[in-house]
Amino acid sequence: MKLVVVSNRVARANTNEPMTGGLAAALLPVVENSGAIWVGSSGRVRDGFQKEPFAEIEALGAGALATLDLPAAHYGGYYEGFANSALWPVLHSRSDLIRVAEGDYPSYREVNAFMARALLRFNKQDAAFWVQDYHFLALGAELRELGVTSPVGFFLHTPWPAHGVIEGVPQHRELVEAMLAYDLIGFQTEGDRDNFLGYVRANLELSVDDDVVVSQYGRTRARVFPIGIDAEKFAKAAAKAVTHPDVSRLRRSLNGERLAIGVDRLDYSKGLVNRIRAFDRMWSTNPHLARTVSLLQIATPSRGGIEAYGALQNEVARLVGDVNGRHGEADWTPIRYLNKGYGQAVLAGLYRTAQVGVVTPLHDGMNLVAKEYVAAQNPADPGVLVLSKFAGAAHELDAALIVNPHDIDGMARTVATALSMPLAERRMRYEAMMHRLRRHSIQRWFADFQEALGESQAEKVETSPLATEPPTLWPIRSVHAAARFH
Repeated sequence: MKLVVVSNRVARANTNEPMTGGLAAALLPVVENSGAIWVGSSGRVRDGFQKEPFAEIEALGAGALATLDLPAAHYGGYYEGFANSALWPVLHSRSDLIRVAEGDYPSYREVNAFMARALLRFNKQDAAFWVQDYHFLALGAELRELGVTSPVGFFLHTPWPAHGVIEGVPQHRELVEAMLAYDLIGFQTEGDRDNFLGYVRANLELSVDDDVVVSQYGRTRARVFPIGIDAEKFAKAAAKAVTHPDVSRLRRSLNGERLAIGVDRLDYSKGLVNRIRAFDRMWSTNPHLARTVSLLQIATPSRGGIEAYGALQNEVARLVGDVNGRHGEADWTPIRYLNKGYGQAVLAGLYRTAQVGVVTPLHDGMNLVAKEYVAAQNPADPGVLVLSKFAGAAHELDAALIVNPHDIDGMARTVATALSMPLAERRMRYEAMMHRLRRHSIQRWFADFQEALGESQAEKVETSPLATEPPTLWPIRSVHAAARFH
């Protein structure tokens, strides 16, 4: 089948676009190599779509990238409104931060419907659609409304909360019913999948048999596909990046001082406040670590128009200033705090420079920064990953030092332990985690989902009373010209 990948945000190859281990960074290499077409927002909005919604269709390695302008009248309600003021907080179990304005949900559905109409351009006989993340929970249902019978799968990059939590969104039932239009729904962890199926049983009163739900749309399979990275490629990039000017300047500035690093979007799910308090506690209880280790915290601003994010930025800045004011010296800054992003090439070098990687979200679907930090290490002298038990990555990277981000004292002790860990133990933990990263790569994630989508569609056809014979599922071929999809 010819795979069409759909997401809100897309990435471009050979740019210095800041990416901190998210969806776009993960999808870029596999789309380039697979021959898929990747459809997403151009980052612009407009009204009056009398002709073509697509702003640009261009080659992307062996595949293609198609970007489209979204409708201006509905973009605010869709993106900053329902997607990021209702869905994002509830998916991260922060029901207290849900803000739903009148018109947000209709705008969310309008943009999902708009994207569905645009995707009809690529709905050829052997096409299959793979929709990414919470921005498009209802896109599968909108495609079915338009008569699309091609395989349609969905992957959720965030957690899925306990079924009682999701009820904080007023339209929760309608949304989950719409999600059952997908042939296959993928989750990061077994807990996320089980939470989703628990909701289906309890709230929709549908039976679940071997992870298959039967609804008005037919059979929907829910499975676990933990997303990975290309560990070998990232390791080579990290080794090369040590000569990058930004990385070289950082190394020179350390003067023998050790470094811990955190790289996150400025988001309340990332646990930044607790992390800074843990370092504050570490320096207070281990005064011998003053002037010997600093924290480089990169916090890329995002969603600045949402009240919770502005409040968080102010709180983190105030806290960093307080910690630096109490522990710092004229020639030593405990926390190097940067409100800007870096491209993957620079980040790889920064990770390799740091003796400790601190990834301590309060709740995270996977967190690819954790995997990138491990892959970036020097095998002969690797750093130590301190990882939250509430990140999906903790299910795979169990050789990291696992922490509870709500336990400030525990995190402080664990970072100190990481700094004093003997080389033999650091190597042992690094090698165990690299083994996992190589086995569960981004390429395997992509291939496993694609294969399961084909199987789910074939299974649906076989069990349909109207079935005659299953459709032919062709392997993806290289796409050297976007015209093939026209």
